[in-house]
Amino acid sequence: MIWQPEFTDKTLSRKPGAVQFVTNVKYIQRGIDENLANSALIKLNQIGSLSETFDAVQLCHDNNWGTFISHRSGETVDSFIADMTVAMRAGHLKTGAPCRGERIEKYNQLMRIEDELGSSAQFAGKSAFK
Repeated sequence: MIWQPEFTDKTLSRKPGAVQFVTNVKYIQRGIDENLANSALIKLNQIGSLSETFDAVQLCHDNNWGTFISHRSGETVDSFIADMTVAMRAGHLKTGAPCRGERIEKYNQLMRIEDELGSSAQFAGKSAFK
């Protein structure tokens, strides 16, 4: 089934491209040009470097696309992707239900970051979906 962009135009929905974009600016640009999605799933290990990951996120931001920083199967308790989600102003962290240590640690890190930022911490709310 071909995605109907009108759905996301009428709802607060994000339709992330994942497999087809593989955190690659060339593929993300094609998705933007062809209106295939309105956000991208960013997996830090897919493209090969942090610089290329930042480029992919920046391309999304420049085109009013959302970004989801995503965990990978076989994750550890390292919380780096939580830090990257905040640093890249991604707005979304995809790490699964808070049911195991490797997932809970990422949510705990987000709370630690919020505590450290204090009153300057910002919650995007519904604006994360526009």
